[in-house]
Order: sequence, then structure tokens, then C-alpha cells
Amino acid sequence: MTAKKVLVIGGGVAGLAAASELADLDIDVEIVEQSDFPGGHAIQYTCKATDQCVKCGACMVEEKLDRVVNNPKIKMMSGTRVQNVSKSEDFSVSLLKKPVFINPEKCSNCGICFEKCPEKGAVLKGFSRNHVPFYAISGEKCRYLKDQSCTICREACPEGAIDLDAGETTLSAHANAVILATGFKPFDPVSKPYGYGKFKNVVTNLDMERMLRRDGRAIKPSNGVEADRIAFIQCVGSRDAKLNHLWCSKVCCGSALRMAGLVKARQPETQITFFYMDVQTFGRDFDEFYAKIQKDVRLIRAIPGDIYPAGNDQLQVTFLDNTSSETLQEEFDLVVLSVGMTPCQDMQETAETLKLQLAETGFVEQADKGSLSAEKGIFTTGSVTGPMSIPESIASAGKTAFEVTKYLGNMAS
Repeated sequence: MTAKKVLVIGGGVAGLAAASELADLDIDVEIVEQSDFPGGHAIQYTCKATDQCVKCGACMVEEKLDRVVNNPKIKMMSGTRVQNVSKSEDFSVSLLKKPVFINPEKCSNCGICFEKCPEKGAVLKGFSRNHVPFYAISGEKCRYLKDQSCTICREACPEGAIDLDAGETTLSAHANAVILATGFKPFDPVSKPYGYGKFKNVVTNLDMERMLRRDGRAIKPSNGVEADRIAFIQCVGSRDAKLNHLWCSKVCCGSALRMAGLVKARQPETQITFFYMDVQTFGRDFDEFYAKIQKDVRLIRAIPGDIYPAGNDQLQVTFLDNTSSETLQEEFDLVVLSVGMTPCQDMQETAETLKLQLAETGFVEQADKGSLSAEKGIFTTGSVTGPMSIPESIASAGKTAFEVTKYLGNMAS
């Protein structure tokens, strides 16, 4: 029997999990990931364990990525986008690969390019030991790519691994089935009255994840000093009628509360306030976890109206006290916005290419068998169909892999 091949579009946790499941069944898999570093948003998350595991799922992403990069049945194509998909008997897919400015076979991951680059954000740093190379050059930020005014990284590289004149590459792939696993886009809170992008000490939950992973503690980005008072604001970009984002993003409460618990464990003197509409439950151990976290974190059922700068490098948060119906102001060193999950920016175009239906939310319409495509052999998995936690995404991937295997089996019969 001819070997079967599956193309997975998206290298986040759901795509990785689906690919791993299929490869274990001796099916060849190619993963197309548009970013330089596979693993999606979740590969940037920090482990939130304190004295015990809190089941945040962050370690599961690294484990899935590790299995994928070490499996000879799986080919990872990072920095690559799908241009077109057509089908006769099988799928023919045209791909466009970004310029590879850093040669992975030459790069030693020394980090000199990252240290020497004078343009912030021009040299990107990976998040996992499985990101090879661990550095990438941004086509949008690099000065050389704008006006050829800077070659510092190329000159500094001791391995001669940097080629700033590299170009795009057109590729093609063939597959018997396609899985769409492009995930979600975090809501951009710039439009909200919280000063994100304006006040350095207002960050998103993803910024906070990276901070805790990198620094191990909650600090004020403005000066690197530990934050004494932190506010978490929930439902930023979710459950918002003005934006027509009526859905709950499901994972934000659990993630924020776990981060709050981690900060309290590492910085016991830090005072944390949690502003919320309703607390979304999560997991079998939620009641026990929630009872414990309420001893360490002040929970206020209110969503702040706005944020203004205060003295001493602090931020003034205004909110309505539900018990007294009074408008109150409090000052914090750091404000964390729990931004919601939204559909990917190019979801409409992707849906048209793959003949998928979109729900009113903009996410892909979901069916019992993982696909609502007009084209047989196209499947969906993970948060491309709506907000999911890491464990939920992995479970979704397992279900989709089963349906794909069944589909491939029917093709052979």
C-alpha cells in the first residue's frame, strides 16, 4: 500500500499533537508553520507550579515539540505560509518560505547577533531548546533589509551563518489529507482605555507569561524593580458587546489565577488584586485551588473603566465598587490585561482556500468529525474552532488524528 501523507497547517500545540499522533501510526506528516519558532503562543508560557503542579499544561507543549522534532516521520517547515490548495485525487499545496537569514547548519546559537544588533526586535530569540537555530532575523525590523545601512550581525557572526541577501523560496507539497491548526490571535488591547502600548507597566497576560519565564518574578518593565502591587484585569476583548466578541475565552481566568499564585509563592509580600466578571472554572481540582488562591489574592467583581498614570511610577485604576456603588481609585505598580482569544487575522482567506465554513464568531465552524469543509479530506483541530486550553487542544488533536486515520483507511479500501 502506498504510504500516506498528511499536511498540518499550523505548528502550535494542536498541530504538534496531531502530527505526533499520526506519525506514531506510521503516517508521514509535514507541518507548515508561518512563524520562525514552532509551538505557537503556548511555547512561551511559563510553568506555574509552586509547591505542587497546578496543571497549567505549559510542560505539555515542550513535550509535544520535542517529540515532533525528533520524529523522522515528521518534517517541520517553519517560516512558511500556504499560498494555495488544490485537489484532484490528492491535495497539491503551494508554499512560500520566508528568507532564511540564519543558516541552521552553521549557527552555533552563541547569541552574538542578538547582543550586537542595535535595532530592538530585529534579531528574535526563541523560547525552547528545540528552536534551531535559537535566533531569527525579522524582515520587518532589520535595518539592512530596509536600506542596507547595517551589517553588524553579519560581521559579528563567528560562524559566517548570516546571509542578509537571502530570498524567498517557493515550495510545493502533496498530501492525502490536510489539517488546519492555525490557532488563535490574542486580542490587541490598544483600543481599550488601559494604556497598553503607552504605559510601560501595563502588560498583557502573554507579556506576563514571558516575563515570569524569563525573569522568574513579576517586575515593572519601566525600571526592572519587583512590583509590590499588581492588578489582573479579566475579559479584555472577551464578553464585549461593543466589539461583538460575545464569547468567553475560557482559559484566561485559570491562567491569570495560576500566575497570581506563582507570583505570591515567589514574592510573598506582593499584593495582588484580581478584577473579574465571573470566574471561569477549570479542571477537577478547581474548587481546592480556588479556595487556596482566595487566601492570597484579593478578588473584586468589577471591570475597571480606565487607567491613568499616578505619581511614583504607579498606575491609577478606576473601578465601580459593587457593594457601595461608589467609584474607587487604587494605585498599582503593574497591571496585567487578560486578553481574549480571537480568530486569526487571515481566517476569512484561509476558510475560502480550504472551503471551510466560519461561525458568527469568526472561528471555524466545528463538526463532530472535525471538519465542515466542502472538500473531503480537510480537517480542523484546536483553537482554530474557538477558545481552548492546552489540554483541550491536545485532546482535540487526538480526536482529529483518529478521524484523519479513518479517512485515510477508507481511501485505501
